[in-house]
Amino acid sequence: MSDIKKVVVLGTGVLGSQIAFQSAYAGFHVTAYDVDDAALARAEERFAGLAKTYLAEVPGADEAATAAALANLSYSADLAQAVDDADLVIEAVPEILELKRTTYRKLGAVAPQKTIFATNSSTLLPSDIVDATGRPDRFLAMHFANQIWRANTAEIMGTTLTSPAVFDTVVQYAQEMGMVPIPIHKEKAGYVLNSLLVPFLGAALELAAGEYAAPEDVDKTWRIATGSPLGPFQFYDIIGMNTPYNIMAGGDADAQKLAAWLKKNYIDQGKLGIASGEGFYKYS
Repeated sequence: MSDIKKVVVLGTGVLGSQIAFQSAYAGFHVTAYDVDDAALARAEERFAGLAKTYLAEVPGADEAATAAALANLSYSADLAQAVDDADLVIEAVPEILELKRTTYRKLGAVAPQKTIFATNSSTLLPSDIVDATGRPDRFLAMHFANQIWRANTAEIMGTTLTSPAVFDTVVQYAQEMGMVPIPIHKEKAGYVLNSLLVPFLGAALELAAGEYAAPEDVDKTWRIATGSPLGPFQFYDIIGMNTPYNIMAGGDADAQKLAAWLKKNYIDQGKLGIASGEGFYKYS
């Protein structure tokens, strides 16, 4: 077993809340940190919703297990208080490099020396962030897929400075929290999953933004031709629009044009995906 007992998740958005709840469901004591009480109130609502989702979709889940998960969660808008005595901090703030670096500068100043830092960055390399952490040997990336109770992998990727013992500890923790660990042997932007998924989603968005085909017809084509249960725009709605937007906005000129189209037609209209009730599709 790993030595990890107390976990902190920084950021309680769609995926951050899932990481926190899954860890708590696996029996870890988890502190959910966010910037203010309003954000934490929204997180508490997400956790209540996740408890219902687990009851409906996770084999073996019952009310006792989900109640125990909720009991394992605590909340804090005070960073120093949140990370006091933390064994592992998983950062799930928005996919903006300078925001992540700023977060780690603050975190490194208040976290105990024993604490391991893990970024859930979707596409950024850990070496882009490592010098802001103050503890390069205890920092790595740990990437989860959305709908964590279904897509149960944890891709783990260090830098050349990451301690092998720390890497092995996080691999073991991933298994203990119910994930299938996927060790990444050297740095690769996008890990395995997003190296495959991001170009796929970008190609789909290019078809819709260029008015070559409607999103629902792109999805229909993919499902029929490949047997996949979901098309790319259904993936967008699950992921939410903000993360793909942030990734594309930091890309080349073509990616930035797609980001602008997504922002104008969806984000600015409040169509953020399943979480908002509407994205490329409407949800009850």
